Amino acid sequence: MISQEIINDIKVKYNDLKVELDERSRRMWAAAEAKTLGYGGVAAVSKATGIGESTIRIGQHEIEKNYFGKEDGPIRRVRKKGGGRRLLTEKDNDLIVMLDALVEPSSRGDPLSPLRWTCKSTRKLAQELTLKGHPVSHAKVGQLLAELNYSLQSTRKRMEGKSHPDRDGQFKFIHSKVVEFQNRSQPVISVDTKKKELIGQFSNGGREYQPKGKPEEVETYDFPSLADGKGIPYGVYDMTKNQGWVCVGTDHDTAQFAVHTILQWWYQMGKAAYPDAKELLITADGGGSNGVRNRLWKLELQSFADKTKLDVVVCHFPPGTSKWNKIEHRMFSHITKNWRGRPLTSHEVIVDLIANTTTDAGLKINASLDSKEYPTGIRVTDKEMESINLEKNDLSGEWNYTILSSSNR
Repeated sequence: MISQEIINDIKVKYNDLKVELDERSRRMWAAAEAKTLGYGGVAAVSKATGIGESTIRIGQHEIEKNYFGKEDGPIRRVRKKGGGRRLLTEKDNDLIVMLDALVEPSSRGDPLSPLRWTCKSTRKLAQELTLKGHPVSHAKVGQLLAELNYSLQSTRKRMEGKSHPDRDGQFKFIHSKVVEFQNRSQPVISVDTKKKELIGQFSNGGREYQPKGKPEEVETYDFPSLADGKGIPYGVYDMTKNQGWVCVGTDHDTAQFAVHTILQWWYQMGKAAYPDAKELLITADGGGSNGVRNRLWKLELQSFADKTKLDVVVCHFPPGTSKWNKIEHRMFSHITKNWRGRPLTSHEVIVDLIANTTTDAGLKINASLDSKEYPTGIRVTDKEMESINLEKNDLSGEWNYTILSSSNR
């Protein structure tokens, strides 16, 4: 493959010479340059100079045959200035305007464009322009789009929804709470549910080293009906110790499942790490099984507080800011890297891959399988809500609250 540096050198030479070259001279010079480059030379010279590949090949043919015209000697026929076919955009002044309107109908004042809701390929654009009386090839459409500064692009994830007015204040409050608890040697955890995974011989993103020519074969489609079940990893990340606990559920992602996972973390890891703990700080997203409006979440946390004799302080992240939750980029991202390119063929495989996830920073994760059933649709009555010993914080009490254990009532 010819390097960009060589292409740039050809471009510089051509720009220095083109004012002195006529049509035929340009063709012959380009052909000679392409010949010296060898394989790929025609495409490289065409890219550097803008001279068509077919024109360069004509020049190569003339050089090889040593033939410039009639048999009695070369004829230097050069078209007069302005000769040759006129540019399509010169013959059809409205072509560029029509093309621009088809590509961006909403911003060009044409909300009724026939291509507003279709894939705008060069062939469809060419077809629509031709129907409107502007005949053009799909290749020419591609050239015109480049001149209009369009390019093929994928979507970019940047929109987080409307920013909440208390967003920055909540971030500062969460940070101050975390620092306060850590200074008092009280546990601080970040919790969330990782993406649900289908169990079976399905493709998993990423690549892994395998013997050459022997990639692991997986199903062509990942329909849920072909799966042997699903794995629901709910995680607890200890922000101070850089340790985590993950329960892989097999039923439903409910508040009962979430709090049961936190309870397992406390008994298996947290209690030994924080023997003098009196409180527990939980940072969580605002939705899902640990959501702000999830009544069952608060009721289950009351049960947790009573069993562990810990006061539970909860701080939720504002809407649309879940990616700032520490567990996402300090634990879940490393789990995803660890099982890249591997089909998750059983719950045991998921548990083993999670438990063997480590980082250079010393991350340690324990994992277990939770095959209990967690029914959905459980309603929490007003009377049950009144039984929760819940204190709301003065700052955004819906997001920040404390559930006191029975020992502190």
